[in-house]
Amino acid sequence: MDCIRKTVDSASLYGLFDIPLALRGKKVEVIILPAEGIAGNPAKQKIQMNFVKGPPLPDSFFDPLPEEELQAWGL
Repeated sequence: MDCIRKTVDSASLYGLFDIPLALRGKKVEVIILPAEGIAGNPAKQKIQMNFVKGPPLPDSFFDPLPEEELQAWGL
């Protein structure tokens, strides 16, 4: 697939994109890919999720985690 990948000053994109404040005045990387085969807005396309089939989850799966588990995850 052909694409363009270029690092530019974010000011050069003024008027083309709404640059987030955190990126203004910085070098940014711009990647341009073809949109062929994308129908409509790609962000709104439905994606089919293929989950592994198995036994149903027990109700206890949805119980809150113990405090020590939360701490281990830094939560």
